[in-house]
Amino acid sequence: MLLNSIQILNYKNIIEQKLFFDKKINCFIGNNGAGKSNILDSIYHLCLGKSYLNNNSTQNINFNKDFFMLEGDFLRSKKEEKVNCSFKKGKKKILKRNGKIYKKISDHIGYFPLIMISPYDRDLISEGSFYRRRFIDGIISQINPSYLKNLITYNKLILQRNTLLKNFSNSNRFDLETLKIYDQQIESVGIPIYETRKKFLKNFISFFKIQYKLLSHSDEEISIDYKSQLNESDYTSLFKNNLENDRYSNYTNCGIHKDDLIFKIHGKSIKKFGSQGQQKTFVIALKIAQFDFIKKNNKFHPIILFDDIFDKLDQIKVELIMSLIEDEKFGQVFITDTHYDRTSSAIKKTKSTFKIFELPFNE
Repeated sequence: MLLNSIQILNYKNIIEQKLFFDKKINCFIGNNGAGKSNILDSIYHLCLGKSYLNNNSTQNINFNKDFFMLEGDFLRSKKEEKVNCSFKKGKKKILKRNGKIYKKISDHIGYFPLIMISPYDRDLISEGSFYRRRFIDGIISQINPSYLKNLITYNKLILQRNTLLKNFSNSNRFDLETLKIYDQQIESVGIPIYETRKKFLKNFISFFKIQYKLLSHSDEEISIDYKSQLNESDYTSLFKNNLENDRYSNYTNCGIHKDDLIFKIHGKSIKKFGSQGQQKTFVIALKIAQFDFIKKNNKFHPIILFDDIFDKLDQIKVELIMSLIEDEKFGQVFITDTHYDRTSSAIKKTKSTFKIFELPFNE
C-alpha cells in the first residue's frame, strides 16, 4: 500500500501544500515548529479518520481559518484510491473514499493500515493504563471490525451507566433493576473484548520479543502481562461486589475499561527499574511489533510514521532502525528529524530509494 501524494489546506500551520512521495522512504527535515509533525498527522488523519495529536477537530484548523481539507491519493492492491477529509467549524467532519461519504468514520479504520511512532509513545510506560489500553485497542481495531464495534458500544454503555448512577445520586433514589439492564448489556460486549485482548497479547508477545532482541542486541528477559479484573472474576460478581463503591463514586469501577498491560524487564516493572535506554528500546520494539502484527493479519504493509524518534538515540541505533526499514518487510516510511546529517547519513547507507523534504517549504 502506498500514499502517492497528499494535498493539505489550512491544517494546523500548513496553509496550502501538495506533496508527492517516494514509494519507500520520505524524510522531513527542519527545526522544531516548522510543521514536520503536522505533515505526519495529516497522513494519520487520512488513514484513520482522526488526528493523532488532537481529537478536537476545531483545533486542527489553521489559525484565523474556518475549515481544513486533506486529500490523499493511495495505491492499494494495485487500485488507485482517493481519500478526502474535511471539517468546517460548526459542521460535522466529512470523510470520503472515492467520492463516497462514510456514514461512520469507524468504518474507515483498517482499510489503510498505519503505525505512528512518536515521542509521545513514552506515555506507554510513564503514564496510566489508558495509554496502554489505547495501544492494544488501536492494533486490534485495524484488523478486527467487530472488536471496534464492540468497543464503541461498550464505551457508550459505560458512559450511560455512569450517568444513571449520577442521576440516582442527585434524585436520592435507586433502581437496581434498571442498573442491571446496563450490567447485562455491558457484559455482552465486555466479555468478547476481554477474550480478544487476551488472545491478541498471547500472539503479539512473540513479535515484540523478536524486535526487542534485534534493537537491544541482548538477551534481556522482557515480558508483557495482561492485567484484568476478569482474570479473577466474572462480570456478575464484579458488579455485585462493586455496587456500593459505584453508588458512592457515581462511576463504574469494574470492567474491561480498567484493564492494563504490565511491562517488565527481568521480572520487574520497566517503569521503575528500566534505564532510559531500555525504556526507549522497549517502546520502539512495541511499535515495530505492532507493524509486524498488523501486516501479518490484514495482508497489507501498513504505512509507518517515525516522528522525531531519533532524538536521544546514538547513530548506531539510528542506522540499525534504518536497516530494519530497508528490509523488504517494510513498506512506505515517513520520517521527521531536526538533524539533516543524522538522517541523510543513515538513509544513504541503505539501498532504498528516498526523498528528502526540507522545511519550512518555500512559498
